[in-house]
Amino acid sequence: MKKTFLFLFVLFDVCFCGIGAKVTIEVHALSTDDSVKIYIAGNNVQMGSWRPDHVQMDCAGGHLRRKSFYFKKGENIEYKITRGSWDNEAADENGRPFQNSVLQVRGDTTVVDTVLYWKEGRTAPVEGGIAGDVRTHRSIESDGLQPRDVVVWLPPGYDEEPERRYPVLYMHDGQNIFDPHTAAFKVDWRIDETADSLIRAGVIEPLIIVGIYNTAQRSREYTPGPLGDRYRDFVIRVAKPLIDRTYRSKQGPEYTAVGGSSAGGIVAFMLAWEHPEVFSKAICMSSAFKIEDIDYVRQVRAYRGEKKNLRLYIDNGGIGLEARLQPGIDAMLAALEEKGFQRGVDYFWVKDRDARHFEAAWGKRMPAALKLLFGTAK
Repeated sequence: MKKTFLFLFVLFDVCFCGIGAKVTIEVHALSTDDSVKIYIAGNNVQMGSWRPDHVQMDCAGGHLRRKSFYFKKGENIEYKITRGSWDNEAADENGRPFQNSVLQVRGDTTVVDTVLYWKEGRTAPVEGGIAGDVRTHRSIESDGLQPRDVVVWLPPGYDEEPERRYPVLYMHDGQNIFDPHTAAFKVDWRIDETADSLIRAGVIEPLIIVGIYNTAQRSREYTPGPLGDRYRDFVIRVAKPLIDRTYRSKQGPEYTAVGGSSAGGIVAFMLAWEHPEVFSKAICMSSAFKIEDIDYVRQVRAYRGEKKNLRLYIDNGGIGLEARLQPGIDAMLAALEEKGFQRGVDYFWVKDRDARHFEAAWGKRMPAALKLLFGTAK
């Protein structure tokens, strides 16, 4: 009941206070019978918070579906159309799902989309594969968490230099970073290819990269809260010891980094901020520092101790959800400055104004992050 009243309050605020707009989405599903349910899934509560089977569109007959929403002017909306699951989302003729539709709300408007094909479980052509030696540890368990795989990329020359030890980068959303076949949208970050080429060129030092898979509880594991506490404990007390006893890792904080994007970016920041005795570096891409009910900026501002010995790479794009993240990123950068962090020395911020919230964009910016945190240039 509380959620219902909250939604009605927000609706009142948007509709009757003169600051809102009505957005109608129309979908012409020309190849789909009117009896088939069609849904809209987007980046806000009204659109189901990306759940593919929560917001059903109304059938208007003649293969037309329609759904109206009320949003504040200036809000950035992203959405996709599905038939109830991500295995049945709108796609092109080859079965490739469309990128998110993006809209900035400026006033009352109707958006018309046409859908001719659905993914329907088809396997779309997947570009790329794994480069180098990647090893998998299956179903790693920890108290209070779902089991998950951990994948490990070893640098070129690892087996040929048995006495050498390597720094380690721990990455969240591990299924998305090396292999397009396991990636959520069949597009990976290509970190393996990127690191391999930079190492062979002598631009960065050889390093081990660890990908920790997410689970269905990703949102709660990657953000502040009890499950987030358990996940961060898992990274430090289960995943890291597994790597240290299995591979030739350098184990001090000066050799240990953590990274991720979106919610994965904030958990990477939290691990470094709360445990500088374990991690001295963090890659925080498109991070959800302060948005909706998340506010980790407050935690940073409340800190009263000595300046932490951290080196941080922070970035974001400029389209769609990326624009919604901007105020929180600005606030975090300001908070870091308040705590004595200097841009270009202790932290680095990169903005790609034309980038969306997507794996390919994070992969594109990964070379810069690796060079800043693991570069060989003096």
